[in-house]
Amino acid sequence: MDTFTAIDKEFDKKHIWHPYTSMLNPLPSYGVTHTSENKIYLDTGDVLIDGMASWWSAIHGYNHPKLVASIHKQASTMSHVMFGGITHAPAIELCKKLISITPKTLDRVFLADSGSVSVEVAIKMALQYWISKGHKGKNKLMTAQKGYHGDTFAAMSVCDPVNSMHSMYQGFLPEHIFVAAPKAKFDEQPSQQELDSLEQAFLEHHQHVAAFIIEPIVQNAGGMNFYSPSYLAKVRQLCNKYDVLLILDEIATGFGRTGKMFACEHAGIAPDIMCIGKALTGGTMTLSATLTNEKVAVGLSEGEAGVLMHGPTFMGNPLACAVANASIDLLLENNWQAHINRVNLAMAELKRCESLTSVVNVRILGAIGVVEVDKAVDVAKIQRFFISKGVWIRPFGKLIYIMPPYISSTEDIHKLADAIYHAIDKQQY
Repeated sequence: MDTFTAIDKEFDKKHIWHPYTSMLNPLPSYGVTHTSENKIYLDTGDVLIDGMASWWSAIHGYNHPKLVASIHKQASTMSHVMFGGITHAPAIELCKKLISITPKTLDRVFLADSGSVSVEVAIKMALQYWISKGHKGKNKLMTAQKGYHGDTFAAMSVCDPVNSMHSMYQGFLPEHIFVAAPKAKFDEQPSQQELDSLEQAFLEHHQHVAAFIIEPIVQNAGGMNFYSPSYLAKVRQLCNKYDVLLILDEIATGFGRTGKMFACEHAGIAPDIMCIGKALTGGTMTLSATLTNEKVAVGLSEGEAGVLMHGPTFMGNPLACAVANASIDLLLENNWQAHINRVNLAMAELKRCESLTSVVNVRILGAIGVVEVDKAVDVAKIQRFFISKGVWIRPFGKLIYIMPPYISSTEDIHKLADAIYHAIDKQQY
């Protein structure tokens, strides 16, 4: 029998920060000894069905033998080497794969080391493009409210300015231009008033705007807003009309999560710059990429600097590239669309929550299921309840949502949905 190192949770509580957790009164941290498929094993002996895919990244579940084998094989030859002046097969193979599965105009790839960094790189690309073109006044970004793009400073500056977790940094962050969040839902057409208001913002500000940045179809951590593909198509049209670059943040939506390989496919459009991450390595390690088209790549390179001014130490990390290659192969080989369709059908069980008076809305798209309630969730309280039910779900704000691994069985998704129903019904939130 495998043995696991004891987890010193008292040390953890006193000395180690966790995401969005106080050092004075931290949220509980549960000790995990190991993971397997779509299960998380606690040091208490509890086994939990994972409803979060480790913040949407572990799309194949945990410890998939092909991913583990790719890591072992690469680690035995070269875990890392600097990318400055050096290249290697795992990075080249990965970039070939990314170019083949993303919109066809995206054929230049910058390999970064986290989702937030890929957004930082995208913003730099856009700003440097216009500097190179002699338009230094195009130094603002335009974006929609309810967005979330990461925790680093440039990324924070385009997160929702009022309701986001980063609003306290106002005054320190660059000030950008915000339009209203998309109102038309996924299966609706935007009103003419909504589209006219959007165009008015472009008309007023385009001379100062380098790029419009948005999460396609699903605004994730900013409120799980599922919006109309026609809205996104209009944004693309307006970017073309008013000479503004379009950045799409596909970090959370990419690799099948919304029912398309990339969410922009719902609108049939391509961005000038795309950010990807999270599921890129199947949830095994950190890696991201920023892809752009020839216009942007060549345009910024023709400027005074002559180069994109960014280069992380672990750029093109061979270990991460190798497992990303294996993850993409798994996705393509295993009929990912059928898995998403099955997960989507199973999530219909969440509709049961609509009968509860404290539920505001239930929405499902691809392998994303969201139940919005009428008050902010007590995370510590509801997680205790979820663990008692054998599931791992991490809500935020008024949103109790699941984004499970694609391998999750219908039965397991029903258990996740049932736990959410009973947590709300019994006021355990």
